Amino acid sequence: MKKKTLYKKLHLNDQVFENIKKTVADVESKTTGEIALALAPESAHYSFWELLAANIFAAFLLLVLLPFSESIRGLYHLIYWQNEPSWIIPMFYVISGFIAVVLVFYLANIPAIDRLIIPSAVRRSCVTHRAFRYFTESGVYDTTEHSGILIFVSFMEKQVRIIADRGISQKISQDLWNLIADELAENLKKGDAETAFTNAIKKCGQLLAENFPNHEENPNELADGLVVLEDTEWY
Repeated sequence: MKKKTLYKKLHLNDQVFENIKKTVADVESKTTGEIALALAPESAHYSFWELLAANIFAAFLLLVLLPFSESIRGLYHLIYWQNEPSWIIPMFYVISGFIAVVLVFYLANIPAIDRLIIPSAVRRSCVTHRAFRYFTESGVYDTTEHSGILIFVSFMEKQVRIIADRGISQKISQDLWNLIADELAENLKKGDAETAFTNAIKKCGQLLAENFPNHEENPNELADGLVVLEDTEWY
């Protein structure tokens, strides 16, 4: 999915990015906790599942068409007077199968269809894996007090993960983060990314401020804004 399409669906623009960044900075001024945010168009390419679905559909189509070989011959004779070549029927099935594979593989890039094709367990696993990978890549795990959290959103899968570093996990139950993640996912479905993100950031900030209050030495160790991952960053 192109960034332009993603921004349009979530109503993202420069002002929204700036407002999200300011919200993170304001929340972090009250705690030594750090909040990182990432938005991925999707957490994997899922080409295997899309191609598998395309081939299954093509095989099903060929099974449906097989009993109609005489009708196909009749259609040929409506166009041409001479007898059909021996290869015309097999060629028709090959071309039909190829068109079916290409068509379904293309349609599978539509998020709604992708979600129907890809097993939910696979989608959940890919989102979790990508979230933990970015958690490491972005250095959330490496803050001074191990008090960083990552809010990771994967758009195509419509799933959210909030991953907390070990310092936070010792004080705050993962169940609380999961509640905020579920609420963020529901709010994002409404298409208002700014409200969804800012509400989630504030709720995370409240938990962090209660358990990791601000003190004199409080450097900003992670970028405050929302990071939109590129294709090359997914793997």
